[in-house]
Amino acid sequence: MNHHDIAHDHDTAEDDSTAEDRGDHVTTEQAQRAPLAAERRAHVLAALEREGVVRVADLTDELGVTAVTIRRDIATLEREGLLARVHGGAVAASGDHRAGDPAITATIGVLVPSLDYYWPGVVRGMEIEARKHGLKIVLRGSSYEAADERPTLQRLVESENLRGLVLAPRTDGPHAQEMVQWLARSGVPHVLVEREAALAPHREALESVVSDHALGALMAVHHLADLGHRRVALVLSRLSPTSRKIAAGWRAACADLGLSTDEHFERLAPDRHEPGFPRVVEEVVETALSSGTTALLAHSDPEAFAIVQHAQDRGLSVPGDLSVVAYDDEVAGLFSPALTAVRPPRSAVGHAAVDLLVKRLEDPSRAVHRVAISPRLVVRESTGPVRA
Repeated sequence: MNHHDIAHDHDTAEDDSTAEDRGDHVTTEQAQRAPLAAERRAHVLAALEREGVVRVADLTDELGVTAVTIRRDIATLEREGLLARVHGGAVAASGDHRAGDPAITATIGVLVPSLDYYWPGVVRGMEIEARKHGLKIVLRGSSYEAADERPTLQRLVESENLRGLVLAPRTDGPHAQEMVQWLARSGVPHVLVEREAALAPHREALESVVSDHALGALMAVHHLADLGHRRVALVLSRLSPTSRKIAAGWRAACADLGLSTDEHFERLAPDRHEPGFPRVVEEVVETALSSGTTALLAHSDPEAFAIVQHAQDRGLSVPGDLSVVAYDDEVAGLFSPALTAVRPPRSAVGHAAVDLLVKRLEDPSRAVHRVAISPRLVVRESTGPVRA
């Protein structure tokens, strides 16, 4: 994937002056324990190799230095060709081959529904894992409508001489089973990523790698309950296939905690670009106020941003009056207050999907594997104890 598929961070490159020279506020103790530039940059590259993407907000916490310092390190590494800056962080530098990687011997196709939000981190993980096995990725973007996916995949298979496919098709629409049947007939080894499906009539499972989104939601609700919250609402993106799994985890957590149906509420939000979105955000905040709700989980980051902003505009304090957890953690740490968030293991999912495909290519008769990888809960400023 070319890093131009996601928005660049256009901050100008800065020199390597100290935070004190730049006017950043650091204590003497912080300055004494801060790592040297070489150590910081080695940490950035190690994190990039491991995760496929790094965020300025996370690196400042991990290294104990300012955001300006991290952005300066990222700019330096970009000039050296070791990474590519994107908004809020960096991804690995583009290129099909690196020193020490095996020669490219085969091609696999990748189809994802978006080339901007959420999926770049997954694809970077795929790219890194593919290079280890001498594989080249041919990337295609689709949409969330299954009707336009089979022609795209068929053209991809026919034109690229693919060894296999990693794909995220729509698996809950009217054309879902047609897609599954086409995959079965194609003869091309395939792995679903962030999707699960079964082949009719006997419901044989397709190979898949997913984030355990239900677990992520359960973790978020338990975190809020540990802070004393008993009324925990849920706001979901209506169009996202992830929403039903988040809802399942939220309901399981409410059952674990003994929360009755009158102690929480659930809302589906339209696409944030639709005219009705602001009205739903307003309704969520109004319902929270009228029902005594003190916390909510919102999927995804932009929905959480809108809710927090509207609550603040109403004079509410976050987290004083309302604690908020975002689900996705693409940009949650950049908001003010920085949002507590569930972070799906995007890069790890990409790595695992390609690894699973490679194992299938090596042993076509192996048992079907379905892999679920746990997300992380990143606690920040937007959650706190219930006010007495």
